[in-house]
Amino acid sequence: MEYTINKLAQMSGVTARTLRYYDQIGLLKPARINSSGYRLYGQKEIDLLQHILFYRELDVSLEDIAAMLYDPDFNEAATLQSHYNKLKQKRVRLEQIMATVEKTIASKKGEMIMQDSEKFDGLKEKMIEENEQKYGSEIRAKYGDEKIDASNAKMMGMSQEDFEAMNQLGEEIFTLLEKAHATGDPSSDAAKKLAAKHKEWLTYSWPSYSKEAHAGLAHMYVADERFTAYYDARVQGGAEFLRDAILIYTEKMK
Repeated sequence: MEYTINKLAQMSGVTARTLRYYDQIGLLKPARINSSGYRLYGQKEIDLLQHILFYRELDVSLEDIAAMLYDPDFNEAATLQSHYNKLKQKRVRLEQIMATVEKTIASKKGEMIMQDSEKFDGLKEKMIEENEQKYGSEIRAKYGDEKIDASNAKMMGMSQEDFEAMNQLGEEIFTLLEKAHATGDPSSDAAKKLAAKHKEWLTYSWPSYSKEAHAGLAHMYVADERFTAYYDARVQGGAEFLRDAILIYTEKMK
């Protein structure tokens, strides 16, 4: 069965304008265009649109979706299983956040006493969810689901004291970045201290540390514009300087 663009839009909940844009960028081409100039979509295109919408729900970029769907080794069954697993993980995180919000509301109403540790669980859950939404697809593709899930689990198991220490260290890193960047030398003593503190910060959430993974993350800070914007918002050129400092630091590690 074939669908016009308007019927497909109505059925899928995606606007016709969006479908035209997907056609324009080559993400989802119609099966054919009839003699009247109407785009017509068949079963193959419907299945592709379903995959696209699944990935969009997981905040994967259109560019990354296209790379996956049009990979010669694309496996539909494996991709659907991956969708399912990630949606389950997202549901668990959302349920945890909702439970914490419900407790917070009840606490504010005087219906219960919320322990401080429970409040920090909510902050940790929020941090994990935000990281997954912003960078989940990239870091999972780079490091694998097992490592990222282990990192998230370590974060959730973190004590209140360690959570506070990690956040304080994160702010200290920005202060060190400002001082080290002012030297203009990523091999300076200030830069070495910066890279060492960054390593210490990572060990709070990473199940295990390796200089290779640390260097890989440093490269991502510059390669991914979102990471770059995060550091450059505090120190202009900070992401590139931090990358260089980390690379010099890890290269000298035994």
